[in-house]
Amino acid sequence: MYVIASKEDVVRIPPGLLGEDFNTLASRLTQDSFQNKVEGDGSFTVLVKDIDPQGEGRIIHGDGAVYQKVKFDTLMFRPMLHEVVEGTVCEILKFGAFVRFGPLDGLLHISQIMDDRIDVDVDGRRLLGKDTKRELRLGDSVRARIVSLSINERSPRESKIGLTMRQPGLGKLEWLEEDRKKKGEKK
Repeated sequence: MYVIASKEDVVRIPPGLLGEDFNTLASRLTQDSFQNKVEGDGSFTVLVKDIDPQGEGRIIHGDGAVYQKVKFDTLMFRPMLHEVVEGTVCEILKFGAFVRFGPLDGLLHISQIMDDRIDVDVDGRRLLGKDTKRELRLGDSVRARIVSLSINERSPRESKIGLTMRQPGLGKLEWLEEDRKKKGEKK
């Protein structure tokens, strides 16, 4: 889920950069320090904006850098266990598919794709249901639920997020539309 939050923190402005416009410099260094980073609670900071330096900075003896307090707004992506997400299949492998949602990827294990036996066509970049003949291809849009979550703070792209589509209301968006139409015809 995306969350907008207001934050307050301190940025270090190295002495070699102090000739530049101070507000521009504080804004750039705030973005460099916090944007595209993972917080301790597993939130991924996507965007930092509305940066406002607060008061005068402090110079630490022996360092020479200015430590400036700043207030700013952040757009954060915070995946949550059991959350339903929509994403795009970005990779097909022997053991399943990776789905990109927000700034992260999650694994959709082959056993969690559908209630059917699945043939893997790695060269054709697709997973094919033997009985239903439904296929999941690279670039398909899907709706899945997060079933396991382990965010790597140092390298967010290496986070381990497990997904499932084996529940009502989940799956490839085209399958969901087909199912909805079939239910409408039966009434």
